[in-house]
Amino acid sequence: MSRTSTRRKQPQRRGSVKPKRRPQSRGQRVSILDQAVAALPVSEETLRRVSAWTIFSAVAALAIAVATWFGLPQAAYVAAAETVGRTGLRVSQIELSGLKRMDRMTVYAAALDQQSQAMPLVDLGAVRNRLLQHGWVEDARVSRRLPDTLSIDIVERTPAAIWQNEGQLMLIDADGVLLAPVTPDNMPDLPLVIGDGANAQEKNFRALMEAAPALKPTVKAATWVGNRRWNLTFLSGETLELPEGDLPAARALAKFAELDGMQGLLGKGYMRFDMRDPTKLVVRMPDDAERTITDEAGG
Repeated sequence: MSRTSTRRKQPQRRGSVKPKRRPQSRGQRVSILDQAVAALPVSEETLRRVSAWTIFSAVAALAIAVATWFGLPQAAYVAAAETVGRTGLRVSQIELSGLKRMDRMTVYAAALDQQSQAMPLVDLGAVRNRLLQHGWVEDARVSRRLPDTLSIDIVERTPAAIWQNEGQLMLIDADGVLLAPVTPDNMPDLPLVIGDGANAQEKNFRALMEAAPALKPTVKAATWVGNRRWNLTFLSGETLELPEGDLPAARALAKFAELDGMQGLLGKGYMRFDMRDPTKLVVRMPDDAERTITDEAGG
């Protein structure tokens, strides 16, 4: 009699059963792109505008390419740029830096002198050139700051003297560039240079005064005579006539400072000192009499 063996099925262990994973809901999923966007230090609104700029720039480029093919590049560019501007990429504010003395409204006027305020149509080079036409502006940097800001950094000139010519007073810098008019009752504490072309000689005048630093506080004004030489007027009322040429004038002024230090020439009632001949000092008295002063002469 044959035995038929039947194998019982081993019961499956509970621990070996792998639990089914529940599908993650869409609300719980955070994509890498979302994480990257959240980590950016800008607002979502700014990102949307920058995205719009990118998209419409591409559209503008395509429009320009098509229009170029048909011979209308400028019209296509303007149309595409205006479309970009309507998305919010327009000049709505101007950020200024470096402005100290120049009128702020003058800068605004130069920046906004545009046919369109759409960012792509703002001609940065033209804005800079308009600013450079103003005396105060030594240099200017103009840039776009998306989505809606025009950034302008001004480098101003420094006033170095006051130029008086034909009854008008003007602030000038060390190169003689005209900066702004001034009034007699509101003059800053700066050297006064007088005469036609004296503004262009401001650097030479400063170099001249370095020959006699002790006399700087006593000089009220310097007159450029005949486009060739200087007359200095002192606070005490006297005038010193200097010779032509930078070196002869500097030597004569240094000599006068030496004589004044030894003999006290200023404030003694003299009218005029003539050193157009740098080898001697001729003094004019109140009665128009003249005499020559040397190293050995008394005051």
